Amino acid sequence: MKRVTGIGGIFFKCKNPSEMKNWYKKHLGLQTDDYGTTFEWRQAEDNEKPGFTQWSPFSEDTKYFKPSEKEFMINYRVENLEQLIAILKEEGVNVLDEIEAFEYGKFVHILDPEGNKIELWEPKDIEYNKIVGGRTK
Repeated sequence: MKRVTGIGGIFFKCKNPSEMKNWYKKHLGLQTDDYGTTFEWRQAEDNEKPGFTQWSPFSEDTKYFKPSEKEFMINYRVENLEQLIAILKEEGVNVLDEIEAFEYGKFVHILDPEGNKIELWEPKDIEYNKIVGGRTK
């Protein structure tokens, strides 16, 4: 069974997310919105099928990264999240919450041995494309 299939997102804390998004827009050309930006790419196994990676700055006082005290969180794309979580629990991995489902995919959070919070995402890329509306194009 495949576990991680790619990077779904990079999230990091900063003093002023709006200024950070504007800096990246001005100097590096990111097309930012309220959440950051979304990079669209084509999947290796089927180049007709899109995939997405989210880049988002968060306020330095965000609670979203808790219980981790780290300045970042990585979102990994996975397949079959329910099966993977069952395996991870058997392996003794600290699973922080229950799987949540949205129209664009399923999510759950785990901790690695050094306290880094990790977000696992089983995406529905077609639905995600409809939601973000090709905002990086």
